[in-house]
Amino acid sequence: MRAILLTALFCLACGATATPAQTAPATVRFRSVDLVVDAVQPLAAYQLTFEAIVGDVRIVGIEGGEHAAYSEPPHYDPRAMMHDRVIIGDFSVAAADALPSGLVRVATLHLEIRGSAEPDFDVTLDVAATTDGASIDAAVRPVDGESK
Repeated sequence: MRAILLTALFCLACGATATPAQTAPATVRFRSVDLVVDAVQPLAAYQLTFEAIVGDVRIVGIEGGEHAAYSEPPHYDPRAMMHDRVIIGDFSVAAADALPSGLVRVATLHLEIRGSAEPDFDVTLDVAATTDGASIDAAVRPVDGESK
């Protein structure tokens, strides 16, 4: 307490004043991003990397996708998700006719965004495979979810 008082007195004596940037709290908002895979064959497994390349972003939650095969949250490192980058992946042992193909939301990320910069993301599909383990042609893209 004494150090704070002495610092305040020093600032008054020097004529220093606090600027609005020093006193204003950082703007915090929350947003979700859906990760959508477009697979030309039944999607039995995937791994992707999500990274915020612009903005002060922290991943605060990960939930599963829309199809029953991927409705549970994907596998990920919980410590890694506390930053702006995470690798997620999942697989299903269901038969090919029970797996999704085409556009499918495989996960939803919940983000905490600090500051006024509009975030930008890079999402890379590391691998996608069908029921026999063979790689398949697929792509991934982030889709804006809900903002708060």
